[in-house]
Amino acid sequence: MRKWMMGAVLAVGLAGAAMAQGTEIEGVIGSQIEAFKADDFEQAFTFAAPSIQGMFRTPENFGRMVTQGYPMVWRPADVTYLDLREEGGRYVQTVRIEDAEGAVHFLAYAMIETADGWKIGGVQLLDAPGVNA
Repeated sequence: MRKWMMGAVLAVGLAGAAMAQGTEIEGVIGSQIEAFKADDFEQAFTFAAPSIQGMFRTPENFGRMVTQGYPMVWRPADVTYLDLREEGGRYVQTVRIEDAEGAVHFLAYAMIETADGWKIGGVQLLDAPGVNA
């Protein structure tokens, strides 16, 4: 009985930690999306992981990539956070975004924990659930 109680307490503690992590991760993604909506590419760039910042070098280059390649992230009508999972030592947050025209997009945000908190290490456009290639 005592082992079961200890296991239950540990499981609840781990679930709480994962939930807190998920809230932090959603906050980072949401803050970047809000910066995009305000065309504040300098602020949006601060939420990108160092590797992404190095790849694009300037907030202007980063903003151009987002407006041209990910317009649904730049001007979303609705954002819903779905599952958060661990993959290969990093966390991946699935996000459902409805664009201004009503089209639905699913994106996977690769999240990296740094000394400065969670950062976005990349975004991948996913196939919609139930759609086969």
